[in-house]
Amino acid sequence: MFKNSARSGVRFAKKTIKDVDVSHKRVLLRVDYNVPVDKNNNITDDSRIRASLPTVRYLLEHNARVIICSHFGRPKGKIVESMRLAPEAKKLSELLVQPVQALKDCIGPEVENAVSKMNDRDVVLLENLRFYPQEEANDPVFAGSLANLADIYVDDAFGASHRSHASVTGVAQYLPAVAGLLMEKELTFLGRLLENPSRPFTAVMGGAKVSDKLGVIRNILDRVDALLIGGGMAANFLKAQGFNVGASLVETDKLDYAREMILKAHSQGVRLMLPEDVIVAEKLDGTVSSKVVAITEIPANQIIADIGPATAERFTQEIKKSKTVFWNGPMGVFEIEAFAFGTRRVAQAMAESQATTVVGGGSSAEAVQEMGLVNKLTHVSTGGGASLELLEGKELPGVAVLQNR
Repeated sequence: MFKNSARSGVRFAKKTIKDVDVSHKRVLLRVDYNVPVDKNNNITDDSRIRASLPTVRYLLEHNARVIICSHFGRPKGKIVESMRLAPEAKKLSELLVQPVQALKDCIGPEVENAVSKMNDRDVVLLENLRFYPQEEANDPVFAGSLANLADIYVDDAFGASHRSHASVTGVAQYLPAVAGLLMEKELTFLGRLLENPSRPFTAVMGGAKVSDKLGVIRNILDRVDALLIGGGMAANFLKAQGFNVGASLVETDKLDYAREMILKAHSQGVRLMLPEDVIVAEKLDGTVSSKVVAITEIPANQIIADIGPATAERFTQEIKKSKTVFWNGPMGVFEIEAFAFGTRRVAQAMAESQATTVVGGGSSAEAVQEMGLVNKLTHVSTGGGASLELLEGKELPGVAVLQNR
């Protein structure tokens, strides 16, 4: 079973804005404002902007000059009018109850001039970083131009920390680099899962494909007391145990991996819980009827669409017994009402739990947002891909460049 090491915490013990003097300093603050918008470019979910507020407010309270930068969408190195950050600046202005100037570029003389005129407690938002191909290429000249705007670099964009981009890792070569309060929170709660979780520790894994979670499952099996598997990926594990999974998607090249993980769980005393009943349908679009069947009775023409009620109850009871719960990946096709039961039941069980409850971003985060349960959970990660890579045991480039405490 997993043993803590004295050195393991160093990876996550990073200096934050509270460890440096930001007063009267120009602070380049990297955030993740890649928020969902509708066809009229109206922001439909401002949770990522709200998540940055503690850091922005701290900087303002300590008389910093705040220069915010972010990417948005995938403009592929070109200016795309619908991907400008003016709506994000407007929303941030409303939330801060103070003006936020949206600049028309992120580097160059006009930006430098605007920044030179800033006073303490002023806020500007640079234009979309990805309008420049140099951003994703981690071009040192582009990174240097961003760095020239500021005295200190603060990374609060955990959702982008697994990318070696100019605004994530490049600027840290030129400026003192520390974590924002959101970054600190992400590293604290996700790092604790790897290093010192309260036990029993249960991980709930779902989603469509086992291939998306290979590294996480392998790494987290060394740390958990129980692993609960639902979603489409459960078909792989059931197939690996010899069950007929009907017309469900099976990644045949991952069956040996599934068998390996089943044996590993057994040898390490980890309770590996797979569905005992599932909801099946001929199509996953909600246009045909569905039914609950035992895993021994899945019809040849049916697809697993969700975990069944008996499985949901078993998962709920396991969550109730736990002191730490990590969840990533829906239990079914939760976007379709007929297949949302399992995902909702897991989310509700976590919300009602007294345990430390961490949701690993992505679709799971969307589900708890929709259900209004975010405030009843310990932490909902803002970084889907980043949280998974961290839990795989990978070093995140955007975290590695920050100063150690």
